[in-house]
Amino acid sequence: MKVSKTKHRSWIYAALVLMLLALLSFSILPILSSIVQASQSDQTSVVTPESTRLENEALGYQLVLEREPDNENALLGLLETQLRQGDLEAAIAPLKRLAQLNPQQPDYGILLAQSQQQLKNYEAALKTYQEIVAANPGEMRALKGMVDLLMQQNRSQDAINLVQNTLNQAIKEQSNESASQSVFNLTSLQLLLGEIYSEQKRYEDALIIYDQAIKGDKNDFRPILAKAILVREQGKEKEAQTLFKEAILKAPVQYKEQLKDISLQSPKVDKNPETVEKTE
Repeated sequence: MKVSKTKHRSWIYAALVLMLLALLSFSILPILSSIVQASQSDQTSVVTPESTRLENEALGYQLVLEREPDNENALLGLLETQLRQGDLEAAIAPLKRLAQLNPQQPDYGILLAQSQQQLKNYEAALKTYQEIVAANPGEMRALKGMVDLLMQQNRSQDAINLVQNTLNQAIKEQSNESASQSVFNLTSLQLLLGEIYSEQKRYEDALIIYDQAIKGDKNDFRPILAKAILVREQGKEKEAQTLFKEAILKAPVQYKEQLKDISLQSPKVDKNPETVEKTE
């Protein structure tokens, strides 16, 4: 059965992200994690018609790839089959080849890096992120992935240097040409740096960055939200509520209810404004 690349890509991205999330923690997604583990257990211990069908499908795609190693439809089909089998490790090879064939489309590379990180192959994940950033300097998902990976390895200063150097590059670029032509989102970079400082409890440094971001784009609600969350963590609830109201006022309609919920939660809340993207 023929399936378009677009349909394959959409399904694969959703399936892989779902698998990665399901494997993270029983405390976060207990039901989903149990289903995935049960599914994987069934596939490894019991031969079913479905598992046999998937094995045959995988073999068929592999035979095509022996003749045509760069056949993207076959690579996508093999990747989809391996994901349905719950075999994240086997999915690395087709993901890697798809990333190589599409260097200007970072989705495959980001999924590859996330998969490598999930499999605890941190060196490979970091290399993949670096390759994505080299080809797409302003790719925030890759930069965020690198930061998370470095922080996970207790390399906070390397994470700071990475974002600060990128931020310096963005500022230099925007001084030489119009901001609309820049590949960087200055505010997103500032938020990412502020997030690192906040995680290290370097609150004054984080506040400085957030204030710079607020001054740089008075219409962007994200740095206001970030500052609100930070001052709340410092026990300044009255100031935080003032900032929350301002952020809600400036936020696009689809985010207002989410921000209202955040503002009503208890002070010890781990909400990251980077997860709320600005609508252009």
